[in-house]
Amino acid sequence: MSQLYTKYKEGLINGGSVNLATDTIKVALVNQYYSPDFALHDFYNDVSSFIVGTPVAITNPTVAGGVFDGDDVTFTAPSSGVVVQGIVVYKDTGTDSTSPLIFYGTVQGFPFTTNGGDVNIRWSNSATKIFAIAP
Repeated sequence: MSQLYTKYKEGLINGGSVNLATDTIKVALVNQYYSPDFALHDFYNDVSSFIVGTPVAITNPTVAGGVFDGDDVTFTAPSSGVVVQGIVVYKDTGTDSTSPLIFYGTVQGFPFTTNGGDVNIRWSNSATKIFAIAP
């Protein structure tokens, strides 16, 4: 399951405050205990207790044709033995309760169990990249 959070979609319609190309956009790994609630979860503090390792900023972000992309990311040695079920993409404002959630999803190889080594997330090379807004 990959989906945009409802509050982010509402922000798009209402001229929200997230600029994917210029804001600090991060990706975080979430464990198997996180159950996405797309209608109610709106800020990072809703997911912070389920995060595995340290979130990583997406570098060289691009937005073109309704598609969001950026460089692949590497999580440096998250704790071993944790089941990672997905990723959360969010705008980092520096405060958990004001950092809006954007997207929850998975990539190839999810879920998996961490082994103490680095975790590399390679975004899709298909037309949807990290995520796309459907027409």
